[in-house]
Amino acid sequence: MRKSTEFESAILDVIKTRKSRKAYSDRPVEDEKINSLFEAARWAPSSYNEQPWGYLYATKANFQIWNGIASTLYYSNRIWARNAQLLIMSFVRNHFLHNGQQNSSARYDLGAANAFLSLEAEHLGLNVHQIGGFDLNKARSALNIPCNWDPVVVLAIGYPGEIDALPDNLKSRELDFRERYLCNEFARDQFFQGPI
Repeated sequence: MRKSTEFESAILDVIKTRKSRKAYSDRPVEDEKINSLFEAARWAPSSYNEQPWGYLYATKANFQIWNGIASTLYYSNRIWARNAQLLIMSFVRNHFLHNGQQNSSARYDLGAANAFLSLEAEHLGLNVHQIGGFDLNKARSALNIPCNWDPVVVLAIGYPGEIDALPDNLKSRELDFRERYLCNEFARDQFFQGPI
């Protein structure tokens, strides 16, 4: 499948500039910006408008919770995420409120909320790096997560920092160009004729 670093069509600037950076500055994230992130997530679409997402967040000023979230990360993520001023554990409520049935769309809906949050962050000059590499069982126990909620992804958020502060093995990845599959590799206007 072919990839490119070029934009094929016009898109919003916040999508063009968004990148999952690993270098963070030590500048704290202001409360009003944190509120804006969750306001953006609040308006994401969801199945039956259930809004099945939840967030536990902390800045470094609330070190007990911040450290609780950080302690669940795999070491390879913790070595750079420890510099993020804001950590968020995102969850899904795995059953619908309106009928108690399993919500098979919950993770999809959380992804939409996290995408809205990430684009708002980019608009506010913040960097978001979503992290799936964490210990699920440790998260459940360390953060006292109820059984009807499932932790899904951690978001490391802060102002972009100096790349030189990263370990050598991460510096080159930080400088890499973003590259994506060409649209015609995944968007079709006809039935499949065989394997992709």
